Amino acid sequence: MTDMTPTSPAPISKPKPRPRPQVMKLTDAAAQRITELTRRADSEIVGLRVGIKNGGCAGQSYTVEYAHDVRPTDEVVEDKGVKILIDPKAVLFLLGTEMDYKVDKMSAQFIFNNPNQTGACGCGESVQLTAAKVDG
Repeated sequence: MTDMTPTSPAPISKPKPRPRPQVMKLTDAAAQRITELTRRADSEIVGLRVGIKNGGCAGQSYTVEYAHDVRPTDEVVEDKGVKILIDPKAVLFLLGTEMDYKVDKMSAQFIFNNPNQTGACGCGESVQLTAAKVDG
């Protein structure tokens, strides 16, 4: 006599999620400057918060400010011993960006080498950005 008990299907294993790409990378100069800013801050900070705001003649500009806490929606990037917190609305615009720090005779500033930048104004204060295309 044969066993007519139905067999349960083998469990389907889900593929492992692929690792999320790091949104931004820092140059050594940027990491060193962030470390200096963190040490010199008037109050305790956890890192720098980076984002994008609308405005300027090209349409958008980068924002950099002290971060006193990590928000639940922040994308946290730890690179070269420092922490960058990225506004969730800016993630797709900053994906693949390298943050640098440059000093010359007339200025000292963070520079964003962003592959999603499609244009900039003449003065360099604002940019045009498109969202990164993410393979789904």
